[in-house]
Amino acid sequence: MDTIITKESRKKKPDWLRVKLPVGKEYAEVRKLVDKHKLHTICESGNCPNMGECWGAGTATFMILGNVCTRSCTFCAVATGRPPEYDIDEPKRVAEAIHNMKVKHAVITSVNRDELKDKGAEVWYQTVVQTKQMSPEITIETLIPDVKSKWDALYRMIEGGQEVISHNVETVKELYRRVRPQAKYERSMEQLKRIHDEKRRSKSGIMLGLGETDEQVFQAMDDYASVGLNILTLGQYLQPTKMHIEVAEFVHPDKFAMFKEEGLKRGITYVESSPLVRSSYHAERHVTIPIG
Repeated sequence: MDTIITKESRKKKPDWLRVKLPVGKEYAEVRKLVDKHKLHTICESGNCPNMGECWGAGTATFMILGNVCTRSCTFCAVATGRPPEYDIDEPKRVAEAIHNMKVKHAVITSVNRDELKDKGAEVWYQTVVQTKQMSPEITIETLIPDVKSKWDALYRMIEGGQEVISHNVETVKELYRRVRPQAKYERSMEQLKRIHDEKRRSKSGIMLGLGETDEQVFQAMDDYASVGLNILTLGQYLQPTKMHIEVAEFVHPDKFAMFKEEGLKRGITYVESSPLVRSSYHAERHVTIPIG
């Protein structure tokens, strides 16, 4: 049964979800570089609540392959449609921007490009390789999309030398049809298994507050453990606009702490769990997690 959300419950967020507005010299510098290189960031396109903190620290999560997605997930603020661009020079521009920002760790993600034969794999590969060439000391996490079982595309995406490879499952199996209508839970778990089988550091995340039960979260954790996941992130879902799926519950920080302990008990090496956690939050800490 769907949870009924009243107008009153929708409008008021609890105190633990309040974030700082983006301000400061470092934020302005990142803003300038992103604009100069005509880059997209998931920080902006996804309305991330941590943008002020991360940009203020001089870091950003870059989104390649445009800012229009071929999927229409009901939780996501990224625009949906037929992507108008495919820029083969994008890897160079991203590498230059990351170099100019002088960051030690970069996170790169992308929209889904289901219309492309290789799902954007070559642009993914070139972005990682050229970034590494221009900034040899940098570490990289790539948050890659669902390749719809096109495993050759997956292997090309992950062979550029990045330290962490992330693919978000986003929610529990029972909510997939409602939250991710063009995706399959089992397919995403298979993708994570293949990343693990290639002996790469794997990472994934799910949102809480969409109407899932504790038992369903535990089952997702068991599924993650069964595919050898190294790093798990858990955060609170926040409705980006009135057109998106409503928040069913604002999950208390104590419950996030409980889920962290449960994930560790189930054999996941590292669990980041709190209301404002997002995939790239504290991502620089994840590059040293052992590959189990």
